[in-house]
Amino acid sequence: MALLILAYLGGVLTILSPCILPVLPFVLSRTGQPFLRGKLPMLAGMAVAFAAVATLASAGGAWAVRANEYGRLAALMLLALFGLSLLLPKLAITLARPVVALGNRLATTSSSSTSAWSAPASPWGSLLLGVATGMLWAPCAGPILGLVLTGTALDGANLSTSVSLAAYAAGAATSLAAALGLGGRVFTAMKRSMGAGEWLRRGLGAGVLGGVLAIGIGADTSLLAHFPVSGPARIEQALINGLRSEQLAPQVMNDANHDGDMLLAANDTSVGFPSRLPVEGRLPPLDGAVQWINSSPLSRDQLQGKVTLVYFWTYSCINCIRTLPYLRAWAEKYKDQGLTVVGVHTPEFAFEKTPKNVRRAIADFRIGFPVAVDSDYRIWRAFQNSYWPAAYFVDARGNIRHHQFGEGNYAKSERVIQSLLAEAGNPPVERDVVTPDAGGAQAAPDLYNIRSTETYIGYMQASNFASPGDIRQDAPREYTVANLRLNKWGLSGQWTVGTEQATLNRADGRIAYRFHARDLHLVLGPAADGRAVRFVVTVDGKPPGASHGADTDAAGNGAVTQTRLYQLVRQAGAVGEHTFEIRFLDPGAQAYAFTFG
Repeated sequence: MALLILAYLGGVLTILSPCILPVLPFVLSRTGQPFLRGKLPMLAGMAVAFAAVATLASAGGAWAVRANEYGRLAALMLLALFGLSLLLPKLAITLARPVVALGNRLATTSSSSTSAWSAPASPWGSLLLGVATGMLWAPCAGPILGLVLTGTALDGANLSTSVSLAAYAAGAATSLAAALGLGGRVFTAMKRSMGAGEWLRRGLGAGVLGGVLAIGIGADTSLLAHFPVSGPARIEQALINGLRSEQLAPQVMNDANHDGDMLLAANDTSVGFPSRLPVEGRLPPLDGAVQWINSSPLSRDQLQGKVTLVYFWTYSCINCIRTLPYLRAWAEKYKDQGLTVVGVHTPEFAFEKTPKNVRRAIADFRIGFPVAVDSDYRIWRAFQNSYWPAAYFVDARGNIRHHQFGEGNYAKSERVIQSLLAEAGNPPVERDVVTPDAGGAQAAPDLYNIRSTETYIGYMQASNFASPGDIRQDAPREYTVANLRLNKWGLSGQWTVGTEQATLNRADGRIAYRFHARDLHLVLGPAADGRAVRFVVTVDGKPPGASHGADTDAAGNGAVTQTRLYQLVRQAGAVGEHTFEIRFLDPGAQAYAFTFG
């Protein structure tokens, strides 16, 4: 329910964002029509079409994207005819005759020469107009819509995610209805002037045709790139933070009293560690993994009588990577005292679904405990999990007694393990806690100096993109990037930006990011045929020197040899704000996401 309310409010806020501008001419074309027969069907059709198209686009794969292209073409043709009918009343009458037989009229006319502007509305024609508009509507991917689309991508096209998208669209329809009401009063006043109604009709017709042309050639995205969108995005982020802070407050208060503990989690509703841990639920089945690594398949029955730590992770996630040294240490320290650590590798990106890639990552991270490769998200859904990383602590009776979402709170988590082992009747364990010596990307973050956050490069979740002209989806384009403000990034050279990643088409392409953090990481992949891609990193235009990362040398040289997270910068000395740039000497590089530490 909280997510539905949040999605609805995000839709309402769309009216404050310039991304609503391309659909305004289509919506305002119903200003002169009755609400129930003209405006409401149009808004409903727009909301339903957007929810359906967004669900398919985020969960249906490439085929859905291609299918929607045909739908967009049909919608553009329909709206172009509608715009012409507003400009040319005689054309409206001609077009209406065959459409009346189907009950779907592009422009409403009477049997006389009444214009399409003032005739009674056909609800079916308005609904069809709304559906066409919904197929073209692409709201700004603000924080709230990004939250909903991420859930859709992870959980698949189901009723819950479709309803969330519908709630977002309903919120946008609500604010547009308010705009229609206000616009109706203005237009009514203007139509009282002699001849004003005819000019208004023609003006709306020209606006519709202009909107069709702009969307058809992609000019709408280029124009909107010059409008600021930070205001609505800040409001949306405040709503998300407000919802989370209400849930996080008790935990944050507890964590503040633990020396050396830290919390980096999207959400954590656990209470402070008591002497007797509450039962949070039963251990769900571990069925559905595409394969198991380091073990034969484990079942819930096989784990009965053992204390179990079920750990959800994915191998390019920096928060997961920094947690792995503790998982390895706990698995080793308590293996003879009844603890079983079970990793569940659930992918975020498509490349993380490949078992070969997962096996290589497990070897690279020296993981010896069993890992279920959950590429179909079946175990993820059984736990109703939503976070990377996430740890569930299960007692010997199969009850979940504690959870930890996000990295940090390691001492507290180890105390939970010790308590459950003692409760299961195991010999007393030492009360000390592990302090792994981790280097590279696995080292703990510098929390006090992080001013930059995870940033995706694929257009599905991209934000803070600063190259002129915005992103062109799934098609090659030449990009440039100049001076950047903090947390802005851009591309230069010829790139093709897909849903998850940007792919370099020609050598000498670059990515730049203005950041403030000790560490900068970038998830990268080699060329599609597996060929390595050489690169050079600079910081403020110079070689990184002592501030190079684990995957570069002091001169900034490195190579992308496999798809994974690369640590490219670790600032030596005082941490400050800098401009990072990576230049690829070979074509084919694939870039997915920035993370910081």
